[in-house]
Amino acid sequence: MIPVTFLPVLLRSLRRSLHSALSLVVGLLLSSTLLLGLPLAAAQALSLTDLPASPPSSRVLDEADVFSRASRTEIERQLGALAAKRVDARLITINRLDYGVSLQQLGQQLVDRWSTPSGEDGSTATPLLLLLIDSQTKAAAVVAAPALQRQLPADLLRSTARTTMALPLREGDRYRQASLDGLQRLAIVLDGADDPGEPVIEDAAVVPTNIPTREETASSNAFTWVIVLLVVGTIVPMLTWWVFSR
Repeated sequence: MIPVTFLPVLLRSLRRSLHSALSLVVGLLLSSTLLLGLPLAAAQALSLTDLPASPPSSRVLDEADVFSRASRTEIERQLGALAAKRVDARLITINRLDYGVSLQQLGQQLVDRWSTPSGEDGSTATPLLLLLIDSQTKAAAVVAAPALQRQLPADLLRSTARTTMALPLREGDRYRQASLDGLQRLAIVLDGADDPGEPVIEDAAVVPTNIPTREETASSNAFTWVIVLLVVGTIVPMLTWWVFSR
């Protein structure tokens, strides 16, 4: 049995031991956060230097890992079909952009980097057409080499990214649908046909309701009828009592 005089000393010793253990646990947690969390956050940010110096063999560069194998194969086939129109079309997905760089700027940098001059005038044999998707912001961008400017004007590229591709991205993260819709619109124009235009956004159907609007409530005489009913409900019982109490 522990003497009573030793209890305060024992309690102080236990308190110091618990304090030391808690300090050790907190220190380990902070160290883990610094060692694992910060490099991971930094690794997520993507810049031009993180991408290949030359066009990769695959036409789909899925850095954000948003496509299944079947979707990637289907998109590769659609991109390859544009090669017959002398267009080197590619799709790049990212999960986080480096600070201070927009998706449009990254696409332009890639076009400049991957375009290899082949003619005396500096033009490329197969001009680049890049479709970019940011999975974090659900945004898209379409950038084309200068040689395609006549066929694919800037307004068309901007509209394709901000409406045709962005709409499926905002509605359920449909990356496959956004890519195919954008490619289909651009392919139609490259074939010489008219631009099919932006997708039609259907307004949500208005559900009928029996609840009156503010205007209907203000123009109705319901309040007057309530007052009349209250008066009648008060006077009639009083008259009835007065008649039968005589």
